[in-house]
Amino acid sequence: MIKVLAACGSGMGSSQIIKMKLANVFKKKNIPVEIHHCAVSEAKSLAKQYDIVFVSKALLDVFSGLDLPKTHVIGLQNLLSEKEITEQLEAIQIKA
Repeated sequence: MIKVLAACGSGMGSSQIIKMKLANVFKKKNIPVEIHHCAVSEAKSLAKQYDIVFVSKALLDVFSGLDLPKTHVIGLQNLLSEKEITEQLEAIQIKA
């Protein structure tokens, strides 16, 4: 099972939207997933515990310089785009 974290500035609005879109994409791809969401400040310290962290591209720099050898940090331009999420997953070769 893949562990995924969705993060936004406050951990309330955008991350919840990302979480719902992620759930749709992983379900369509038939990939077992556990998805959590939180504020980006919390995600920074939790990132190592996840396989993938999704965040707005505007917040990507929060993760720069962190030692995350097994964690993919993905910045999304359009938080509502399941197409973009799917493309990003394919780019890092996440499959069922």
